[in-house]
Amino acid sequence: MADARDEILARIGRAARRRSVPVPRDYDTDRTAADPVGLLRERVEDYRAVVHRVADDDLPGAITACLTARDATTMVVPADLPERLRVPGVRWLRDDPPLPLSEVDSVDGVLTGCAVAIAETGTIVLDAGAAQGRRLLTLVPDYHLCVVRADQIEVSVPQALRRLDPVRPLTFVSGPSATSDIELDRVEGVHGPRTLEVLLVEP
Repeated sequence: MADARDEILARIGRAARRRSVPVPRDYDTDRTAADPVGLLRERVEDYRAVVHRVADDDLPGAITACLTARDATTMVVPADLPERLRVPGVRWLRDDPPLPLSEVDSVDGVLTGCAVAIAETGTIVLDAGAAQGRRLLTLVPDYHLCVVRADQIEVSVPQALRRLDPVRPLTFVSGPSATSDIELDRVEGVHGPRTLEVLLVEP
């Protein structure tokens, strides 16, 4: 009589001899939404993030309002963040040369752009590209203020992936960092920013 080990190995052998079934790869890359910006806002807010829709001309003022509301006076930014976004009244620390971890950990927050945003999932993707800086900048500070432009929004995950380079360091952000223990007690800020605030910029 065969033991459990023999039975398991026999099942594996039978499965390995079966013909493989082709996996369909015809992903839907033409999804649309009536209001992608509004859909992204709704989904990002579902993750307990704070979201504002602003016009491009009003972006500096919106940044000032966000930082004033949080009493944020010292912010770290990627070296290539546009000058117009470094509003007055704040001490801006450019990550050039790279700042030590202790200094990044002591700031009030970080201001960055993004690579792409996914409306259906409420996900913001960073790839250490333009106006994003290295990954450490968006994982260490307790507050992340992220600028997402309307032309960076894709409706679905497959559409977003077409815009990304898989060899870059990709970080997918769906709301503030949060985790739950075995008793489902939610704890925020363990693996990244406790607060995510997003500025959705439209022309």
